[in-house]
Parts: sequence; structure tokens; C-alpha cells
Amino acid sequence: MSLPRIKICGITSESAASAATEAGADALGFIFYSPSPRHLEIERAAAIRQSLPPFITPVAVMVNPEAGYVAEIVNKVQVDLLQFHGEEEDEFCTSFGRPYIKAIRISKTVDPAIEENRYPHSCGVLLDTHIANVYGGSGKSFDWEQAHYKGSKPVILAGGLNPQNVQQALTISCPYGVDVSTGVETCGKKDIQKMIDFCKAVRNYA
Repeated sequence: MSLPRIKICGITSESAASAATEAGADALGFIFYSPSPRHLEIERAAAIRQSLPPFITPVAVMVNPEAGYVAEIVNKVQVDLLQFHGEEEDEFCTSFGRPYIKAIRISKTVDPAIEENRYPHSCGVLLDTHIANVYGGSGKSFDWEQAHYKGSKPVILAGGLNPQNVQQALTISCPYGVDVSTGVETCGKKDIQKMIDFCKAVRNYA
């Protein structure tokens, strides 16, 4: 069994980035969406990105951004992967010279296989919980059975994951990777022990 990849999202400091990588994260998410409490200015994100060791993937997380803003992030932060959480179209997402993944907000009426087909050039899809007017970071889970479908893209599972439930989520959905933010926080800040426990749970499952 291959190891599920781990992304810890909402990194806001060099210390949190270091703790996440030491815990075992493969990728770190930098949020460029001003309504989020984990929003980063470009200069701050660039400084954190420069502190990362080799083989850790920095990911820019955005919601319906302007093209110029994305280009500035790509140029100044030097992220390896783009993650779009809004209503962006495939043509827009592919126009920045970086691979991208598309978040799909899941509810009982959303078929992820159909939604995935709208993004033929994505390198993967991230399935998150649909909550009106909320684009990720809700800490709420959806029916993980919906993530276990026959699609053509790698699936990253998000939404309400934490060290206590991630093994159950992996068993049910069998994703390529998992994405966590609020589930490894205490009082809105990344919790070192929770990050360690989360990564350990994923590795032990595999």
C-alpha cells in the first residue's frame, strides 16, 4: 500500500512550517484569501517558503482570484502547486505555468465524478465539505463514501479531518492524500502535538 500524501494547510509562520515538516507533512498550504483568518500577505508567504527544506511542496490556496494576483504569487512566492477553491474554470487554472488541483465542495446532491470532468487539466481534485459561502477551513466533514468513486484524478480528502478520525476516513474513501487545517489547531493556531499525531495516524494506517 502506498503512503497517503499529507498536506497541512493554513501555515502562517516559519515555526509552524518547520513543525509541520518535522511531523511528516509532504505539502504545506499558504492561504491567499483575505476573509480567511489564515490569510497571508505575499511577502510573508515568500519568507516562509524560503525556510522550507527540499522535497516539501508549497501550495498556494486561492478563491476566485484575479489573474494578476495569481501571477504575482507564482513569481514572488515560487509555489510549486496552485489550489483553487472557487468557481474558477479549467482554462483559467491552467494559465499560470504551474500544475493545479481543484477543490470540489461536496454535498449529497454533488457528484464528484461529474464535477471532476470539468477540470480535465487538473492534476488532482480536493474534496471538501459544502457549506454556503464558506470556501474551506470549516472543520466539517461530509459523507466519506462520496469520495470513493471511479474517477481519473488523484483524490485529496479534506473537511473535518483530525488525528482521531483520519484512519476511518482513509479506510472509507481510500484517497491519494489528505488535507488538514483546523483539525491540527488549538485556539486557531497550529498545534505541534496534533500535527505529529495526525501524521503518525496516517503513516500507521498505511
